[in-house]
Amino acid sequence: MKELDPLLHSQLRLAVMSILMNVEEADFVYLKEKTEATAGNLSVQLDKLSSAGYIAVEKGFVGKKTRTVCQVTAQGRRAFEEYVEALKEYLKF
Repeated sequence: MKELDPLLHSQLRLAVMSILMNVEEADFVYLKEKTEATAGNLSVQLDKLSSAGYIAVEKGFVGKKTRTVCQVTAQGRRAFEEYVEALKEYLKF
């Protein structure tokens, strides 16, 4: 059996990736609301996903407010799809 990717096995990182797989991009506020995570925890997990190359994070400004936008990368999409396939293997008793 394939091993489950430990980076994606975290509940919050898996939730973020699941959301990003279904949208073109999502901003930090949207991800925070959907995952019900604290800003600090979400920020740390986004950094981990970004460092692994699974997501791209773009920081900018809208007026005077900062805006962080995330989107899944091709590498992240492959990793997520492989994770789902590995999970399906585990579910077949």
